[in-house]
Amino acid sequence: MQPMTFSIPSARILPFRSRVRTARQLACVAVVWLAQALAAPPALAQAASGTPQLNLPRTTLRLGMFNIDVQVAQTPEQRSVGLMWRRGMPQHEGMLFVFEQPAVQCFWMKNTPSPLTAAFVADDGTLVNLADMQPLKEDSHCSAKPVRYVLEMNQGWFAKRGFAAGARIVGSPFQAK
Repeated sequence: MQPMTFSIPSARILPFRSRVRTARQLACVAVVWLAQALAAPPALAQAASGTPQLNLPRTTLRLGMFNIDVQVAQTPEQRSVGLMWRRGMPQHEGMLFVFEQPAVQCFWMKNTPSPLTAAFVADDGTLVNLADMQPLKEDSHCSAKPVRYVLEMNQGWFAKRGFAAGARIVGSPFQAK
């Protein structure tokens, strides 16, 4: 959450009614801000608590002859937590991050103790580029071009199976719309 800053006009310049209106507006903004802070979305509360999110929706993707069981992180809160605090993952599982619009997507490994490979994926399921990411590092790993999807798997999963940029993932997220 970004900190809010306020600029209060000098009381000497404003007439009394304007000062009262400004004070009421500031009070309303403060109440809304406090309510939002106290009612943090569950994923953000989860992020603060240090517990992994394990109950996201799931789908199955296919890459070559391999099925991949993925959790789908599609809200901003789910994406912000991602695989944080997850200590290992079965080899056939991953997390698919789904964004509203294609854009250059950048990922880091803050609070993520397991090494991962991020596959940046085009709308049609084509792997754009892969990035190996080291545990707990805050280095940015970005897509080579705008993408809507990022698939995180255990580090080396793609390389061990001979997949590189240009390979195509099949599954419901990548079907023509």
